[in-house]
Amino acid sequence: MLGQQQCERILKEVLECAKTADEAEVSISTNESGLTRFAENYIHQNVVERNAQAKVRVVLGKKLGFGSTNRVDADGLREMVERALQTARLSEDNPDFAGLPEDRGPVPTIDVFRPSTERFTPRRRAEAVSRLIEACKAKGLRASGAFETGLREYGIANSKGIFRYQPATVADFNTVVMSDDSSGFANASAIDVYDLDVDALAREAIDKAERSRHPIDLPSGEYPVVLEEYAVANLVGFLAYLGFNGMAYREGRTFLNEKRGQAVAVPGISIWDDGLDPRGLAQPFDFEGVPKQRVDLVKGGMACDPVFDHQTARAAGVANTGHALPAPNSYGPIPLHLFMAPGSTPKAELANGITRGIWVTRFHYVNPVQPRQTILTGMTRDGTFLIEDGKLTRGIKNLRFTASILDALQRVEAIGASTRAFISTYGSTVVPALRIGSFSFSGATTF
Repeated sequence: MLGQQQCERILKEVLECAKTADEAEVSISTNESGLTRFAENYIHQNVVERNAQAKVRVVLGKKLGFGSTNRVDADGLREMVERALQTARLSEDNPDFAGLPEDRGPVPTIDVFRPSTERFTPRRRAEAVSRLIEACKAKGLRASGAFETGLREYGIANSKGIFRYQPATVADFNTVVMSDDSSGFANASAIDVYDLDVDALAREAIDKAERSRHPIDLPSGEYPVVLEEYAVANLVGFLAYLGFNGMAYREGRTFLNEKRGQAVAVPGISIWDDGLDPRGLAQPFDFEGVPKQRVDLVKGGMACDPVFDHQTARAAGVANTGHALPAPNSYGPIPLHLFMAPGSTPKAELANGITRGIWVTRFHYVNPVQPRQTILTGMTRDGTFLIEDGKLTRGIKNLRFTASILDALQRVEAIGASTRAFISTYGSTVVPALRIGSFSFSGATTF
């Protein structure tokens, strides 16, 4: 970790090197990650990775040039800027480029750095993993997965006065526990490693692997389902990516072009993006240094607004919501700090009232089929169960689903009272489990 003073020195140094450009933007990101990886009941890797990367964007009129390096000494930074300037000189004009954003004032200070996570030792990670492995050996099961603790920092500055810095810590534990014909999964993330109950996650995965032994076949078709938080996070992430991108909205490529302001889910569903909420991986500014703000995506079942970055906001004549991705970016702005409001039903009671249905732990290999209709296809994985008269009775072989996210949200019958957080490279998702009255499964597997 470089620290704030060192990051600020690098930002200033690069801006000075790029002063011949009409405009310039520089970012610095670092990552220090301690990782304990295990497979087949054996810890096979215990490593520490440290990396720092600088990026620069330079503007010559309407020409843009980009450069990056993980050499953050003076020579490496100077060479990066020279490459970016040369690229800009050789580039064609970008008539749609609206310039770099200006400073809009200070951003809130959000403390998402925990020394306890920074100081968590490899021995502590290994001891936690060892307890899982011993429990699996006692039951004839095999555990694989990873336990990671690390810290990140991100700084950004431009020639128009923006100057930002944010450090954070992240801890993540995930495991797949397997028998010869079953598997169970558990995962959680946190800013503070002591907020992860690794032993409880181990029990969760072991229980799923044991209960799903000797799975039975179930024909494809429409079934009521309970989706655990893992599966819900997948659906919400795709909904944000496909539906609430300001560039896609301007180009008429999202359901929001037709359904903005209309009901797209049951009234109990509210989904929003908030980079200021420390329950996720909070970051108070985007990858252009623009302050983030909360944006309601679905409120009380009604479709709300897309998110914007500087370029798409200027083109649309609307306010910038602070959702830029790292440049160069061809995707457009995307909500990265997602939340779904919990309900009032304890997770253990979500299956109540289902005569015959399916309990889904998580999805795997999910891809869009018809993005505008939010239709996805993918597989269930690592804990799929038959629900009979409100009880989980048997493990079932995994199924392929082909379903619309919006259709699923319009069929929600109950919302879990608790949420779980999942942290990714750039953001986080915090969601409850859901009971959905009908969900389409289009095929089955042999496992």
